Amino acid sequence: MRPDIASDDNNYDWLAPAEGWHVVHLFYLIDRTQWSMLAEDEQIAAKTELTKLVQEIRSTEQTQLLTFSMVTPKADIGFMLLTPDLHTANAFEKRLTTALGPDILAPTFSYLSLTETGEYMTSADEYGANTLVKEEGLDPDSEEYRAKLDEFSTRMKKYAGDKLYPNMPDWPVFCFYSMAKRRGEVHNWYGLDFDTRKQLMAGHGRVGRQWHGKIRQLITGSVGLDESEWGVTLFAKDTFDVKGIVYQMRFDEVTVKYGEFGDFYIGIQLPLDELFRRIGI
Repeated sequence: MRPDIASDDNNYDWLAPAEGWHVVHLFYLIDRTQWSMLAEDEQIAAKTELTKLVQEIRSTEQTQLLTFSMVTPKADIGFMLLTPDLHTANAFEKRLTTALGPDILAPTFSYLSLTETGEYMTSADEYGANTLVKEEGLDPDSEEYRAKLDEFSTRMKKYAGDKLYPNMPDWPVFCFYSMAKRRGEVHNWYGLDFDTRKQLMAGHGRVGRQWHGKIRQLITGSVGLDESEWGVTLFAKDTFDVKGIVYQMRFDEVTVKYGEFGDFYIGIQLPLDELFRRIGI
């Protein structure tokens, strides 16, 4: 099912990427003066309209929408939209912005990116040569070698699928920030050769895996799509773990020499009825 994009949807081609989904992060402030000017029945109608829209989005094929009460006055309400078709993302974003009325939600920050696997994943050949042969001493012609290589390939296929087509968790703590790799005169990430970058990222990943089971992370690419290079979305059950993983990552060489960060947005994932109560509308 496609959203109501125009009077004739057939004029629009499917704008899905070759792989992955579009991801749109949206953050708004509520104009409480405008909201207070609405009559009670108009406020009820506005909340009903947003509720119906959220239900419509969530019933759209391959589409997810998460709703957040944002912490600190950077924003009041936040949405995270994942969907393959760019027309769908665009149409839903416009409708979310005006769902409570034309002047109620004021955008404070937005971010467009794509889910991706990343370019530093270990290939089957690398795993076979470095892990199975060099570290474990297996014969490439042995059944054990082939079995372990098949197991690795199956595991990596699922890993790539989870990165490209994720099922987002319902964990309450939400954190989003953008980041980029430095291109300075002294430290230039893009001046490093691929093998060096891959080795550095392997160490970076080992730090992050210390929070397995405590942090769910989604890295989305935004080169050419938005102002930074990646969007980082973290979900947790405890803000202590968000603070911990970001702090420890700061000591890793990838971050120390090459990391640049945008603003951090923290929210609490809530069902829509509770979200209305929390933000006071």
